[in-house]
Amino acid sequence: MPIAVRSEIGALKKVMLHRPGKELEHLVPGELERLLFDDIPYLKAAQQEHDMFAGILRGCGVEVVYLEDLMAQTLQTSPELKRQFVEEFILEGGNPAQRFQEPLRELFLSIPDERELVLKAMAGVAVGEIDRRGTSPLVDLTKGKSRFLLDPIPNLYFTRDPFACIGSGVSVNRMYSQTRRRETIFGKYILEHHPSYRGKVPFYYKRDYPFSVEGGDILNLSSQVLAVGISQRTTPEAIEQLAQNLFADPACQIRAILAVDIPSIRAFMHLDTVMTQVDRDKFTIHPEILGSLRVYELTPDGRGGLKAAALGESLPQILATRLGLESVTMIHCGGKDRVASEREQWNDGSNTLCIAPGTVVVYDRNYITNGILRQNGITVLEMPSSELSRGRGGPRCMSMPLVRGAV
Repeated sequence: MPIAVRSEIGALKKVMLHRPGKELEHLVPGELERLLFDDIPYLKAAQQEHDMFAGILRGCGVEVVYLEDLMAQTLQTSPELKRQFVEEFILEGGNPAQRFQEPLRELFLSIPDERELVLKAMAGVAVGEIDRRGTSPLVDLTKGKSRFLLDPIPNLYFTRDPFACIGSGVSVNRMYSQTRRRETIFGKYILEHHPSYRGKVPFYYKRDYPFSVEGGDILNLSSQVLAVGISQRTTPEAIEQLAQNLFADPACQIRAILAVDIPSIRAFMHLDTVMTQVDRDKFTIHPEILGSLRVYELTPDGRGGLKAAALGESLPQILATRLGLESVTMIHCGGKDRVASEREQWNDGSNTLCIAPGTVVVYDRNYITNGILRQNGITVLEMPSSELSRGRGGPRCMSMPLVRGAV
């Protein structure tokens, strides 16, 4: 089975990452907000931090595969497929790319190595890389300060968001921001055409659906219960569509979806920025959201539709009941210090990657939260994050589990 993810905490067997590349060096101050970054990472240091992250995972016996390698292997299966990808990628690149389709097509197809082609697509194409003199005089006059014909895709190292593994299937997501929508092309091609996945993986959501949903909002609590955040980037309409598709598949074990309504602000952009599971009965939580959370449950109505109910219990009670436990422990990010809590949540203190029950990978900068995790019996594996955290995402955001062991 190429994909098997039925929990947040089962021993991590196989994970997909993306090593940050030239796309980060194509960030400029005037485009940071549009491209969803707060600052410009130093690429060399970001790559070193990311390599340490991958090294921690490998040291724990995890097979690490890379998005860029899987995509290159996919394109190597057929020249026609490579051309199809280039055409689709340019078409989704916006007005400048569509105006210069032919020279962009020639640029990409002139790259003989598929991996280099993929990396170039991720990095973007600057205005000066193709000869467009005299071809668009009005565009030159009115948009002379444009830097790119095809934007870079700097958020790609957050592999969690473009698609999400659920059981043995996937949700290939519609991203909230136009800036990130091309990211899901890579997942679509890999899952539809790579020899390891072609014809073997059911799709529970597709990137051309109208409502946005992102992987950071999807948590596999168990083989039968999924939690999905209603957030800045995931809509209730998308959750309903996802639920319909999951419940309609007789091979899917999911029988209930907890829709967790969190504040719709950038600091809490996804559910996994404020809550992650770290052990069978332990979760990290940003204490600021506990009092305001509303949780709804979606279940099949027995007639091909959905039932929705607002749950009146507290979040810990809901989690314990749905996981078949007497109680759960909510470990507060930053502890009781409100300043530390806000700072460390902003720096992804709640965004842990669980690689086995009670063992997590975290950013070293969140030392207060990390200490509290240890006090609660959690094995904490720290990694540096001075540069990677500038993109607003932690170890969970930077990883897409493909295979986990049973709990």
